[in-house]
Formats: sequence, structure tokens, C-alpha cells
Amino acid sequence: MSTDTDISGGQERDSADLARFGYKQELKRSLGPFSSFAVAFSYISPSTGIFTLFALGLTTLGGVFIWTWPVVALGQFIVALNFAEVSSHFPVAGSVFQWTKYLASRSYSWFTGWIYLFAGILTVTAVVATLPLALIPALNGLGWHSLNGASLNTQLVVALITLVVIAILNIYGVRLVAVINNTGVIFEILGMFVFALVLLAFHNHQGFHVVTNSAGFHVGPSSFLAAMFMSLFVIYGFDTASTLSEETRDPRRAAPKAVLYSVIGAFVIGGVFLLATLVAIPNLGTAVKDGYGPAQIIEANFSTGFATLYLFVVSAAIFVCCLSILAATIRLCFGMARDNQLPISGLLGKVSPRLHTPVWTCIVVAALAAVPFIKYSGAGTIAIAATGMIYLSYFLGNIVIMRARARGWPKASAPFRLGRWGLLVNVIALLYGGAMLINFAWPRPASNPKPEQTGGLLTFGWDFLNRIPILWTVAIVIVLVGAIYYLCVGRKKTFPQVTAPFPDDPLTAEASAVPQPDS
Repeated sequence: MSTDTDISGGQERDSADLARFGYKQELKRSLGPFSSFAVAFSYISPSTGIFTLFALGLTTLGGVFIWTWPVVALGQFIVALNFAEVSSHFPVAGSVFQWTKYLASRSYSWFTGWIYLFAGILTVTAVVATLPLALIPALNGLGWHSLNGASLNTQLVVALITLVVIAILNIYGVRLVAVINNTGVIFEILGMFVFALVLLAFHNHQGFHVVTNSAGFHVGPSSFLAAMFMSLFVIYGFDTASTLSEETRDPRRAAPKAVLYSVIGAFVIGGVFLLATLVAIPNLGTAVKDGYGPAQIIEANFSTGFATLYLFVVSAAIFVCCLSILAATIRLCFGMARDNQLPISGLLGKVSPRLHTPVWTCIVVAALAAVPFIKYSGAGTIAIAATGMIYLSYFLGNIVIMRARARGWPKASAPFRLGRWGLLVNVIALLYGGAMLINFAWPRPASNPKPEQTGGLLTFGWDFLNRIPILWTVAIVIVLVGAIYYLCVGRKKTFPQVTAPFPDDPLTAEASAVPQPDS
């Protein structure tokens, strides 16, 4: 049994380890192994992504779209293996930004971090916009029939309230977030799994052959790639366990395990839930025609009381997903600001001595996440942009890790290591990531539409912007704004000395020796 002395001694060792990177312990180190797993799992949150984009997959390939789930899960697990090894070497707040900082040039790491930061912010927006899709039908089940679930205005109000609540909870500390998060993850794992078994046992309208029923859609490479978007939106964020390393006990061991277990857990729980939801569709033709989501399928199978309970369980899972994604994005922003890499870094890199959280970072990240609601056109549109930007930052991170491996990294040992398999894993991760980036960028109404193809839901007011695919516009704007800031201001700012955590690792030693410009 662990004692207070054991925990205290372990935290002292973790703080000393962090000091080798040139940072002092400011965030409160209160996350254990389960909490580390839970925060990564809740970021992935199968229920959230499935509720957001289930209709997209169903209306693209019918029941056959479930086969995109294992394909994406395998690809992402390979990426996770690569990230798990790096997280064992660099247990510092900021994941992809920190890894590229230690293994690449300053400019490269800055742009990677910048892209990943705004990808995280867009993901926060997408998940708080998803909560109304489950919560409003649940509240309707309690008799609040004045709420119109189909109204974007109603969804917008619920999403904004959610954003304010999760921002306040994050301000009051990662321990509070962890308690809520751990409880929510247990509900999601048990609730989704148990309810899925009930659907499979008592509401199997389609039979298991539904997974081969395309509902009349042509099954080919193009349609399969488009149908992958639900799965692609679900299975990312596993690096969150590394992002919160400075608040995790023994992060060199805990973070890699949490990264991998979160992907495995999400694959199993999400796969069972997806299968159960598909077989429970009362009429596949009607579901495809009307673009059914899980909420409609649940309501069609259960009594009002049981359906309401189910939807509240899912709503709780989505809420904790919102919490963990905001927490991860805040830590990334804090990590960059602490290195003086962002505008108003002095404010964003400051930790409250009483709450042990970067309060202003919480406020600023939440405020930025509210900006896309100015042109709100539904959770699905935001999810497209968020997912594409996340995969871009992952790809940029994998390029740097591959370059480092080619130059002999890692020389020093770490608790989690791939050994001779590292290079092969890295190559496959890059091939998979590159293929998915092309898939994301491909202009098509289902997965990367132009605003003029959204049926009037989204318009930028300028005809030329309305004729450009949404992901292209988002990516260009984020990179262009970042380039202007970096060239005019960022590159002139003082960059802290990069401290080599392993003296026998020539790559990090070389990085620490690079002269840094003065402001």
C-alpha cells in the first residue's frame, strides 16, 4: 500500500526530473495512473465523436461504414506507439510542441505548436457543440418540450453555457477536473457498454449482417474514405496523457501506458456501441434518408424514461470530454507561453499560487473557442476543421521524430521504448498520417464542403470564400496569421535555453547549444 511518504518522495523525484528540463514545479502533481488514462480516454470519448458524425457515416455507406472504425483505430494506435515513446522521454506540458522543440528547430516547433493549439481550440468548440445533440433530447424526455433540438440557436445557447462551465471548472484545478473526469469515464465505459448490450440483446432489428448493408450506396475507395470521418474525429487526443505530464505522478511510466490504453479502450467501447446502434435501427432506409443520429435510434427503441436515462449518461460522457479537451488545450497554451512563444506570454504563462492553474490561459482559450460560434453552422462543420488541423500537427510531429530516429535518437533509455521497431512504426505512422491528410483536404460535400454547399448554414459574406473548401480556409487563415505574428514579433522574442534532459543524447544536447536570439 502506498503511504503519504511514498507519494511525497515520488513527487519530489518527479519535480527534480522536471527541473532537468529547466522548469520548476508550478502545476499541482495530483494525477495517478487511472486519472492519466481517464483524461486521455475522455478526450477521445467514443460517445462524443459518434454523436457528432454518425449521420455522416450512415448517409455515406450505410452499415458498411462501421469497417472504417478498425482501420482508423489501427492507424492511430501505430501513431500512439510512436508518441508513447516520445512522451516517456519528454514528460513536459505541451506534447507535440515540446517534442518538436527538443528534436527540431525553433521555427519548426513554433509552427507545429501554433497549429496544434488552434486545432485544440477548434476541438473544444466542436465538442461543446456536440453536447446539445444528446442533452436537448434528454431534457425533452423530462418534459422540457419548449427546447427545439433541431434549432441551431438552441444548440448554440447550450454550447456556450457548457463552455463557460468547463472553463470555470478548469480554473479551479486539475484535481477537481480529474474527479469529475474519472467519474464520467466510468459512466461512459459502463453505461455505453451496458446499454449497447441491451440494444444487441433486445433491439436487434437489422441483424448483424447490417455491417455488410451499404443501403444502396456504392462501396469504393472514395466513399470509404469519406465515411472514415466519424472514426477519424473520434480517435485522436490520446497524447493528452503526455500534455498533462507535469500534473501526473511518475509520468515517464504513466503517460505512455495511458496513451496506448486510451486508444485500445476507445476502440473496444466505441466498436461495441457502434455495432449496437446500427443493429438497433428500426428501418435502415428511413434512417439513411432522414440522417438519423444515435439519439433518434435510442428514442426509437426505448421507452421515454429509459431513453432519457441513456441520453443523460451519454451527455455526462460528452461533458467530461469537453472538460478534458479544454484542460489539454490550456496546458499546451501554457507550455508555449511559458517559453515566451505566444502573444501576452507573461500573462498566459502565469500560474495562480492559490489554485495552481494558469487562470488567464483558461479564460483566453475558452474565449477563442467561442469565436467559431459567430458563424455557427452545426457541430459537424467545426469537427471537420478541428480534425484536419489535429492530423496536420500529428504529421508534423511524426516528421520530426522520424528525422531524429534517422540521426540515432534515442540514445538514452526511457521506461517505454520501441527499440529496433521504432523506425518501422514511425514510417507506417507517417504513411498513414499523410494519406489521411490528403483525405481531409480532398474537396467533397460530405467531408470538406465549400460554404455554398452547406445549404445556407454557413456563409462568410464573400463569394470567393464561399467557393473554397472549409478546411482549406481554416488552415490557410491559421497558418497565415501565425506566419505574420512569428515573422513580425515571435522570432525576435527571447527564447529560453533548451535544456538537454539527457546529456548522452546528442540531439537534445545539440538543440540546447543553438544560440537563441535576444528580444
